[in-house]
Amino acid sequence: MRIIIVDDEMLARGVVREYLAEHPDVEVVAECANGFEAVKAITELAPDLVFLDIQMPKLDGFEVAELAGAKTRYIFATAFDQYAIKAFEFHALDYLLKPFSQQRFDQALAHARADLAKGDGDGGAAVQSMVREAAGRNKPLGRVLIRDGAKVHVINSDKIEVIEAQDDYVQIRSEGKSYLKNQRMAELEEQLDAGQFLRIHRSWIVNIACVDRIEQATRDSYVAILKDGAKVPVSRSGYQKIRAVIQ
Repeated sequence: MRIIIVDDEMLARGVVREYLAEHPDVEVVAECANGFEAVKAITELAPDLVFLDIQMPKLDGFEVAELAGAKTRYIFATAFDQYAIKAFEFHALDYLLKPFSQQRFDQALAHARADLAKGDGDGGAAVQSMVREAAGRNKPLGRVLIRDGAKVHVINSDKIEVIEAQDDYVQIRSEGKSYLKNQRMAELEEQLDAGQFLRIHRSWIVNIACVDRIEQATRDSYVAILKDGAKVPVSRSGYQKIRAVIQ
């Protein structure tokens, strides 16, 4: 079993490494001290299992799981029980509450072995369910994370100007740059601050602060003119919504 250890504390990584030494059939292929390193390592090395700390600077464990994808199994570690531990149990994802013993560690590892032996992909679906549930608890989003290969872009929500739906993706424009994120528009809309972002068209969400004015395009249609001059189509229902907030 190929394993990656992720924790910003060197001593905590040492504990996991020490406990793994009791299991001769495992190989630690990488150790990561932060979330950015973890996303890169998981993406490039495709381990069977990741021991992943939840509380880390820059990117936390939930964000790493979202960005690194659903194929890898995770055992989450946390020093606090405020992260809805029952959600992990419900989704058949194990967790370790720090400080944990060798016995508890071995139980979690055995759980991961059994999940891997099934080989039916349920672990990946469970990770994505957990990530969505975690995002729901943290609404509204203060930032949006986008993976581009092994690179991660972190965009503050208030810097987002406009979002366009593109099938199962959304294109996010921020500070003159565009980013493609694998997420459905409806899901992202639900996570954003409704007081700041408005869906003015089936395929478009705008940051209200970036809208300069609304103009009539044809007899029956309107466009939103952004402060940078860009034009965004406005549906009939979208016009009613934006007219109430844009004077």
